[in-house]
Order: sequence, then structure tokens, then C-alpha cells
Amino acid sequence: MEVKKVLEQVKKDDIKFITLQFTDLLGVIKELIIPVEQLEDASRNGVWFDGSSVEGFARIQESDLFLKPDMATYAVVPWLTENGKTARLICDIYRADGKPFEGDPRFILKQAAAEAAKEGFEYNVGPEPEFYLFRVDDQNRTSPIDYGSYFDLSSHEGYKVIKNIIAALENFGIKVETSHHEVGLGQYEIDFHYGPCLDIADKVVTLKYTAKKIAQMHNLHATFMPKPIMDAAGSGMHIHQSLFEAKTNAFYEEGSKYNLSKVAYSFIAGQIKHINSMCAVLCPTVNSYKRLVSGFEAPVYITWAAMNRSALLRVPKWFKAKQEAARIELRCPDPACNPYLAFAVMLKAGLDGIKNKLAPPEPVEENIYTLDDESLVKKNIGVLPTSLREALDELKRDTLMEEVLGAHLFERYIDVKTKEWDEFKKQVTTWEIDTYLDTF
Repeated sequence: MEVKKVLEQVKKDDIKFITLQFTDLLGVIKELIIPVEQLEDASRNGVWFDGSSVEGFARIQESDLFLKPDMATYAVVPWLTENGKTARLICDIYRADGKPFEGDPRFILKQAAAEAAKEGFEYNVGPEPEFYLFRVDDQNRTSPIDYGSYFDLSSHEGYKVIKNIIAALENFGIKVETSHHEVGLGQYEIDFHYGPCLDIADKVVTLKYTAKKIAQMHNLHATFMPKPIMDAAGSGMHIHQSLFEAKTNAFYEEGSKYNLSKVAYSFIAGQIKHINSMCAVLCPTVNSYKRLVSGFEAPVYITWAAMNRSALLRVPKWFKAKQEAARIELRCPDPACNPYLAFAVMLKAGLDGIKNKLAPPEPVEENIYTLDDESLVKKNIGVLPTSLREALDELKRDTLMEEVLGAHLFERYIDVKTKEWDEFKKQVTTWEIDTYLDTF
């Protein structure tokens, strides 16, 4: 949307304030609020902020950064009406010299998408974010809003909250396709239509922002933490992905096995090649690896298949009449990831497979969880990292991942996440006390 049109729209919508939003390195939304009168100047010159105060951004000596709003992200925030309406704009980050800030996660994804465009591709994604709704309780922070299970009818309260979230998302221009109760008590999933990766990344951060705000209004807590409850279903974010050449799905080829093209097979191979290092971005927390354990739906083994839901990469069935629906589903990411960085590394890994004409291993259609160690070795089936530490070690060794993230962000990401791991290592858990205190 052009600046002029947005300026006209804010008058029609009677907007008094603008919230300028961006994400830090970890994908957490940050915001600056300005009076609407400053919007025109902000669109031309940006709005200054101190980048050294934001997680993983600039050092003290290079802290002057500027937010420039992307006018295409204009939307009225439905719950911010006190003292005048507020509109939201997602921003790109620039240095004082007018160049894009290389530590901006949105800029990283823009670069990856631009490289795909040079090859003639548009990268489309369709994520499936899951989250829990917990009651605000000082004694038990993980008390679920309901006791439903997969596809069960939600409680009246849960249904009301989810409807409010969906209505708010539609106010942001996000058309929800489906929503349903997930496996865990008080766990839900909200899905929206697939689309270009940058647009969908914006929608994922908006969904998380919206779900948390609406939950607060109901005295609830919405969390996208991967594994908030031991022995309960974790929250994942399966991501459907495809490449389009103009309006043609580059993953589709009629008559081939799985109706997939050579481009699709090479894309799969590229992601399998880089999956261990990508995990540091796709599954970015200490807690993420408590979801990636055998016995639940989250994948552990590095395989691909069509019907097998224990596989890391799955080829969903689609109607023959809908060739544009040909896609590949990556099942290990979780909603704690920064979607801009996640989509960027996924895209570049797939493009690496295409450029080098890589071929994937044979698909494994049997239930991998039933295979013994000998069978896994015989089939050459690898295992995902079992901890954030392992994933970071893999990330450090992968030159492609450094190329995707850029030297600036790559260095800071590893530094921030290494500190997280080191802090976790020092913790003494309740399990350790219960297990060892009286034994030794």
C-alpha cells in the first residue's frame, strides 16, 4: 500500500496512534508507539531507536538504528481503542547510512526470497502453529483451560477465546482457514492459507501477538512454548512448503512417483543435508528438544515419506484437480522459532539441493519408531540433534547457514543461544532433587 493511500486510510479509520512493530533475534515482537501525525515523516525518514538494547542486535558503538514501516502491513488493532484507535505497521530496520540492518530477521528472509526469485521461484509456506491456553494461577502456571483432546468440542470458554482470536486476526487481514482443538489439554491450532514466505512470516508473528493479547483479556495465558508439560503433547509448527514458477507449482510432475518433480526431490535432499544445523533455528530453545523425543508425533529420525507421519519430511496427499497443492511438509519446527529466520534457512537449504542436483535417500514408509538400532543403521537413518548444544555445534560447521544468516547475525545468534545453554547447564531441577537427594 502506498504511503498516500495509508495516510488517507488512517483518516477514514480515525486512527490516533501507530504501533511500529519488529522482532528481535529470537522472534519476540517489539514495538514503538507514535502519534499518527508522525506517520508521514516516519515513512520517509524512519524512527530512531537504540539497537544495543534489543536482544542480539547492535553493539553499543553501532546502536543507532531506524524503523521504516512497510505500508503493506497496515491494520487496525481491534483491542487498542482507549484514547483513540491504534493501527499496526510492521517495520524494516535500517542503519543511519540508509542501508538495511544486516541483523534484521525480516531482511534475512527478504534476501533469501530475492535469491529464489533470481532462480525463477517464489517460496510459498503454510505453517500450522500450535499453542496452549492456561489459566492464570499463581499455584499452577500450566492449568489448562479445558480437558478436551484432538478435534474434541472445546469448552464454552475455550471456544469463545478462539473465536475472539480468529476475529481479531481477520481484522489484521489474516483469513483463518481452520482452527481445532489439539491433542493436549487446553491445546489449540490455528491455520491460515499458504502464501509467499515474507507475508506468512508477518502473519505468524501477528498470530502470536494476537493470541497472547486476547488470552490476557480473558485472564488466560497463551504460550507457544514447545513442551510446557512433561508427558503431554508438545506444540509444533509443521510447515507446508512449495516453489512456484509464475503460477505453476514447480514441485508437481504428473506420472512420477508421489507426483513430485525433480525440483521437489532436490529440494527435499537439500533440507535433509542441512537439517541438523537448521534445527538450531527451527527448534531454537533448550525446551525444544524435550518435544523432539520418541513416542510422540514430533519427528526424531531424518527420513522422508508420503503416508508415514513419523517421518521428518512428509508428502501430503492432494486432489489431482489441485496440482497447485503439491507440497512438502517439514515436521520438526516449533512455534518458538523466529519465522523470518526459519523460512530463510529452509528456503536456502532447499535451493542448495536444487543447485547441486542432490537426490534424497529412499523414502521410509514404515513406522520408524518400531525399528531397532540395527535396522536404523542398515537403512542409514540419521537422528536429529538431541539438545540445543548439539544443534549449535552443527550450526557452527555449516557454511551455508552462515551465508544465509550473514556474519553479523550468525555470530550473535550463536552467542545468545550458547549463553542460554550455559545458563541451563547450571540449573538444578526438581527431578534431580527427587532422584538423587536421598539416594546419595
